[in-house]
Amino acid sequence: MRSNRARTRAGVSMAATLPMIAGALALGIPAAHASDSPARDTLAGTRPAWATAKADKGAAADSSRVSARVYLAGKDAAGLAGYAKAVSDPSSASYGKYLSAGQAQSRFGATKAQVAAVKSWLTSAGLKVTGVTQHYVSVTGDVAAAEKAFGTQLHNYAKGTKTYRAPSKAASAPESLNGAVLTVTGLDTAPHKADHADQLPGPGAVFKNSGPFSSYYGSNIASTLPDAYGTKIPYAVKGYTGKQLRAAYGAGTYTGKKVRVAITDAFASPTIAYDAATYAKKHGDAAYNTGQLKQVLPKNYTHTGADECDASGWYGEETLDVEAVHAVAPDAQITYVGAASCFDDDLLDSLSKIVDNHLADIVSNSWGDIEANQTPDLAAAYDQVFQFGAVEGIGFYFSSGDNGDEVAHTGTKQVDTPANSAWVTAVGGTSLAVGKGDKYLWETGWGTEKATLSADGKSWTNFPGAFTSGAGGGTSKTVAEPFYQKGVVPDALAKANNAAGNRVVPDISAIADPNTGFKVGQTQTFPDGSEKYSEYRIGGTSLAAPVIAAVQALATEARGGKAIGFANPSIYAKYGSKVYHDVTDTPTGSELAVARVDFVNGVDATDGLATSVRSLGKDSSLIAVKGYDPVTGVGTPAGGYVESYKRR
Repeated sequence: MRSNRARTRAGVSMAATLPMIAGALALGIPAAHASDSPARDTLAGTRPAWATAKADKGAAADSSRVSARVYLAGKDAAGLAGYAKAVSDPSSASYGKYLSAGQAQSRFGATKAQVAAVKSWLTSAGLKVTGVTQHYVSVTGDVAAAEKAFGTQLHNYAKGTKTYRAPSKAASAPESLNGAVLTVTGLDTAPHKADHADQLPGPGAVFKNSGPFSSYYGSNIASTLPDAYGTKIPYAVKGYTGKQLRAAYGAGTYTGKKVRVAITDAFASPTIAYDAATYAKKHGDAAYNTGQLKQVLPKNYTHTGADECDASGWYGEETLDVEAVHAVAPDAQITYVGAASCFDDDLLDSLSKIVDNHLADIVSNSWGDIEANQTPDLAAAYDQVFQFGAVEGIGFYFSSGDNGDEVAHTGTKQVDTPANSAWVTAVGGTSLAVGKGDKYLWETGWGTEKATLSADGKSWTNFPGAFTSGAGGGTSKTVAEPFYQKGVVPDALAKANNAAGNRVVPDISAIADPNTGFKVGQTQTFPDGSEKYSEYRIGGTSLAAPVIAAVQALATEARGGKAIGFANPSIYAKYGSKVYHDVTDTPTGSELAVARVDFVNGVDATDGLATSVRSLGKDSSLIAVKGYDPVTGVGTPAGGYVESYKRR
């Protein structure tokens, strides 16, 4: 399942966070189809890891309904992956020689003959074709027809406390299709969604921050509160603004003019235009020009309820993403592409809309899930979209997660996804100190430990307290080490799970800690039922992703509007240079912390206040050190980063 890396507002992650085919999928090249009979090609990874013999509860009823998508491999899947690499690698002669969406489809997409053959195969098995796109053929039918089509039995399996249907062995396709099928999704019924024709609900319940605050880091010292690490500590900032973030990350005079940025999330905030305009006016950001903020939305929404996708919970995510991009790149064109639900099929459709219509060159995505919940069929489908994007000059930026190494959250050390894909830029997080006069002071890796004020107000209880949240990162168990990380990522990380090396997350980072967070404005529902615009401080790698997307918009402007495309080869090529802040957990030489005062009920002081100390740079088992690390990647953009993309 997937979740929206939504607002980390109260210091505890509300965010979140597809196993992949190792090796070949590390650079998006589909695994070879191994023949499981003379007339069939196995579709590797279509049997989920949890569908074990021990969990088998028996055959599914033949009459049960199946809805599936058969993804098309295209005429040259290996060529697509190869060209995606070449156009993204500064050392390649093909670097920057992007194709149009039409050219990419014509060169690598499925042919009419392939589509016709796939449709014929499916209908001959008794399945009904319900839709055809340039990426997939969707079908419905009963279990018996699906088993005939895909050469496998569908059984019921226990997964945790619930039972789901899944193939008893990997699905397959007729060898006569000559590899036209990439994979099939939907044969298993476990939820594939992001947490956080139905109508969208109203705005969610209000959240407000209490004070005291600092207006910039260290401006207001908590002199009446106990010391932490032997010294008085400042109150958390009220929330940084675009002016402060632009200064911290070296925006200079660049504004993202004529650069197109897309944002994907599920659903759509009904008040986004008003909220974004109001926020910009209140904080000195440039007013939106006509048509500067657009939305591309589905005709209908599904799974909107709180027990499924919780649609209103996604409104704040869209609001944060839009306002953060505009604050850092005020002249960039923003297109919000909302998915019909938080399920993978709909999120994939949103990403495909951007690629198929080349709606933008930079795509910010603040959603994901833990790697253990991903299945290889979906990984292949996502990577294919990312590869098509790369050949068109489109770069995808994904938040790395808000639960550190995920042990506290899931009991298992793992990374998040799609940030683990070798074809996206995974964005980690930091705690940011911006001082007086918008001066960049320092950053730590984002990781928070929290202790509360004792009853007598003289000490912090169980200081420094328990881990609450932090930037996602670490070593993938399923994705092989991509070429651009070799020689940069230490072997101790790359080879932590596999002697051959695996993908390590993240690639780059930016502000994420809600205790040094960003101020956002959103229409929310107050306790009396009224709906009003209100502001609060926010954080999470949901913030880091749009900030980095906006910085990339500035860099695109600096290079004369030429798209950067898939940025990782360029990002790693600059490793070790002064264009990055090399972030560590103790940048001042000592431990760091801030004080927080919060409304107990999240709205006002009616139910009292809660005072706590939040230690910085405490990201579970992950540590930010000199050089590459699994909290901040290569670091954060510094002065000179934007101009380093100038075409020479």
